[in-house]
Amino acid sequence: MCVQEAEQVPEGMDNLGLDDDGENHKSWSLPTELVNSQMENWGKGNSSGQIPLGNSFPLESICEDAMVAGRRDNPFNNFIPALRSGEWSDIGGRRDMEDTHVCITDLAKNFGYNLLGEEVISFYGVFDGHGGKGAAQFVCDRLPRVIVEDADFPLELEKVVTRSFMETDAAFAKSCSLESALSSGTTALTAMIFGRSLLVANAGDCRAVLSRHGMAIEMSKDHRPCCDNERMRIESLGGFIDDGYLNGLLGVTRALGNWHMNGLKEISGKSGPLSAEPELKLVTLTNEDEFLIIGSDGIWDVFTSQNAVDFARRKLQKHNDVKLCCREIVGEAIKRGAMDNLTVVMVCFHPEPPPHVVVQRQRVGKSISAEGIQNLKYLLQG
Repeated sequence: MCVQEAEQVPEGMDNLGLDDDGENHKSWSLPTELVNSQMENWGKGNSSGQIPLGNSFPLESICEDAMVAGRRDNPFNNFIPALRSGEWSDIGGRRDMEDTHVCITDLAKNFGYNLLGEEVISFYGVFDGHGGKGAAQFVCDRLPRVIVEDADFPLELEKVVTRSFMETDAAFAKSCSLESALSSGTTALTAMIFGRSLLVANAGDCRAVLSRHGMAIEMSKDHRPCCDNERMRIESLGGFIDDGYLNGLLGVTRALGNWHMNGLKEISGKSGPLSAEPELKLVTLTNEDEFLIIGSDGIWDVFTSQNAVDFARRKLQKHNDVKLCCREIVGEAIKRGAMDNLTVVMVCFHPEPPPHVVVQRQRVGKSISAEGIQNLKYLLQG
């Protein structure tokens, strides 16, 4: 996670309540009216049933690939994922570990709920903190419960997940107003698997990549200032991009937390350019889908999406151990010079290792020009 260096923080931002030893001696003022207003709008009692997503620009979040949607309706698609997961993390080249993650096999049962007649819903997440681990740990602990306790869970998961991200963000703001030492931010990427459906929600620059018969399918977009859609959204809300940073401060354009940073979450009592609203992607899994990799941005600094899939397939074909595969991905990232915190969560959909893929190479005809032939004759004749 990239936060601009302290000397570039605007005047007044150095008084966040911590001294050189990290002790909490001062407090900061939270925009209480804004948070209270958002909490009311995001509450479950919203009679309109609509989520006020004021930071959307545009909302292209919930989508399902048409081809995959067709497969779901295919009566011959009887694929049932056999889930097995693993995870690994490392502090990398940083002084502090600010990543955290969660793997929950049965989300409802984990919090004491029984969904009669409903499929098991599995939940996985990676949270990449910045400015401290407070926000990452808070969201990791709180978000799954907020999702389960939503009145529309599990029937309207897309709406529930989006609302839960934003409710958790507002709840963190409230906690920070009581304990300023928590002041920090985090990106968040979650994946929920229910039946043959995979729903990924992302706010920030963690990334989820699906391996489909060896091909990398990106299930999320990195929310960074260089993205044109994000830039337009930011500028429409009064924000700006300075030297590749949101308002000159932050290297991501969507995150939870950061309520202590002036002008990011609110401007004159209105929603600011840093959004906690996740973008969603929903697909239907088929027999071709092998595994899902979720990684913090430190992984993707040194791996391309396809490279990570290729590396993971080779390791799984060798030993078929998901946790060991995660450890090897992190180890390889360190060898490649990754300097950030590193976290990988991996979910496999088959008990067997991925099959070897035979790449059909196209035959290429070779020819030589007339000029080339003459030059060759000249060389051969001396």
